[in-house]
This record gives sequence, C-alpha cells and structure tokens, in this order.
Amino acid sequence: MKTADSIIAACAVSLIVLTVGSTATVALSPDDVKIDDRKVTISLTEKGGNAEEGKKWFADRKLGNCLACHANKDMTSKPFHGEVGPPLDGVAGRYSHEELRAIIVNSKAVFGGETIMPGFYVLKTGARTQKKFQGKTILNGQQIEDIIAYLQTLKE
Repeated sequence: MKTADSIIAACAVSLIVLTVGSTATVALSPDDVKIDDRKVTISLTEKGGNAEEGKKWFADRKLGNCLACHANKDMTSKPFHGEVGPPLDGVAGRYSHEELRAIIVNSKAVFGGETIMPGFYVLKTGARTQKKFQGKTILNGQQIEDIIAYLQTLKE
C-alpha cells in the first residue's frame, strides 16, 4: 500500500511541475469561437502572436498559402503573388486586430458564403475537401494569432 501511495504522490508532483512549467498554449476550440459584428474579440490562444512566425506561415505554400491569393509588397522576393484576393499592403490600417482574426478564422461568416477564401479555423470544410482534411482546421490557433501579428505590421 505504501508503494501505491508513493507512486500516486510522485505522479501528482510530476503533474504539478508539468502544469506550472509548461510553455504550451491552450487554443480556443473552433466550435467555441464566436464572430460578433464581424469580429472575434477573444484570442485563440493564451500566448500572443509572433509577427516573424506569422510571416513564415503567411508565405508557406503548404500551409497558410496566403500568397496564392494576395499580393504583398513586403514579400516581393517570393514569386507568384495571387490576384484573387485584395492586396494586403496597408491591411493594418483597414482592419482591426479583432476583424483580421474573424476574417482568417471564418471568412465566409464575415464576407458571405460566396467568398473563395477558406475559413482557416473551422471544422466544416465544405463538400470538395479531401477526406483526410475533413473535420480539421487548416491552421491552428497559434498560427492564426501569429499571422494576425504579421498582418498588423503591414502599414502604408
């Protein structure tokens, strides 16, 4: 019995240490995100966004792939800027942090169902989504917060 009590005590201490010492961020579930007045006012994570990381996600052709649709003068060294969406130069002056979060989380809820821009933090992905991607978000909460931080640097 003493051994079982020792194991339980050791596990409890380990859990406390892991919880207190953890640097992981807790993301707001996609189902819990509320868009109100074209804004998401609550951060998706407990950690703020990192503009340098956001710039990487923005340019990543296999993940965010923002350049596929949007031109961005800050990334002139990257080829093949798209013209489907509006240029993002000066976007920080056009949209607030909360508005950008709503647009990236679920653009269809902001711009309407006809927009070609996907919702990057929704579980309902549409009829033409490959089976392996159904029920998953395109980006996680931290990646979105990072992209928002980057977009906030794009001022005219």
